[in-house]
Amino acid sequence: MNAKGATGMRRLYLAALNSVNGLRGAWRSQEAVRQEIGLIAVAVPAAFWLTGDAVERVLLVASVVLVLLVELLNTAVEFTVDRIGPEYHELSGLAKDVGSAAVLVSLCLAAFVWLSILL
Repeated sequence: MNAKGATGMRRLYLAALNSVNGLRGAWRSQEAVRQEIGLIAVAVPAAFWLTGDAVERVLLVASVVLVLLVELLNTAVEFTVDRIGPEYHELSGLAKDVGSAAVLVSLCLAAFVWLSILL
């Protein structure tokens, strides 16, 4: 759905619909997205169970949600590069590699946050 030209509540509704469609598409096509949503499903309850401090909980939850956020952006880059064409181009490969590196950095950050708080 295209929210362009819509205003007010209709624009918000259409934008939310686009977001849900994006999540659905990423879920269907990307194993990493499914794995990271599974990680969130385990990590969020664990964050509440493992610590009583609100700031620590927020850091624990935010760090794993950040991983999913970066993965979704990486997926968008990959879809865009793939849409441009199937032939190999050095910059296309680099764009995908940089996106993958961003996911790795977010995973390392999440691991650092969790280990720092739990140890």
